[in-house]
Amino acid sequence: MSQTDQIFSYWWNTSGPWVEEPNVRRSGTSGVQRVLHDGATVYVKRQTGHLFRSLRYPLGRPTTLREGRALTKLLHLGVNAPQPVYYGAQKIKGVWHGILVTKDLNGFQDLESWYNEGAKNQYTPKQLDNVLEILASLMARMHLGRWQHGCMRSKHIFIKVRNSSSDPEFELALLDLEKSHGRISSLQAARHDILQLRRHSYWSEPEWQHFLRHYEKHLGRPVITQGRS
Repeated sequence: MSQTDQIFSYWWNTSGPWVEEPNVRRSGTSGVQRVLHDGATVYVKRQTGHLFRSLRYPLGRPTTLREGRALTKLLHLGVNAPQPVYYGAQKIKGVWHGILVTKDLNGFQDLESWYNEGAKNQYTPKQLDNVLEILASLMARMHLGRWQHGCMRSKHIFIKVRNSSSDPEFELALLDLEKSHGRISSLQAARHDILQLRRHSYWSEPEWQHFLRHYEKHLGRPVITQGRS
């Protein structure tokens, strides 16, 4: 067995509590476990038969490869996201098996849950606007790198709050990049993700306009937010 095969086999055979129970979709299975590795918590996603198709790969390639590369790209662009520890794929008995291992984002929770747990009652309007401004900067940085998230919604945006004696400090990160990929232009990436985010967020119109103003300021141009993505 080659070293590459040994590494793949090691991660495939690790185990820990399920974070996402195995489910069947796209003619395959997918599940995520929390695993202790060298004293640190990592998340191991294992998939069988989960493929994406493109002009380059018309017969399909494992989505774990695309997600691992997307995470690496985002970190290169300075966009906060889970740090990949390992990702790989093997075809076993004619079926693709894929693995993605990422470091734990300690203290983060998804933005949707954060709002649902009463954020608007805990923080001032100015502090909540600050969250939108940080998100605007984060997304613009990704899009200026001509990179598209592909599934932009509030449950895929994670937040961590550091409370201090003055104002709280907010940190945001992007997760779930199975559909993420590069685009020819920053505007293509922007229009797709912004339209998705608008459909799948529940901000008020003033909140949305505040986010959009700051986003377009960072992007350096307006973005069409009506029509098809």
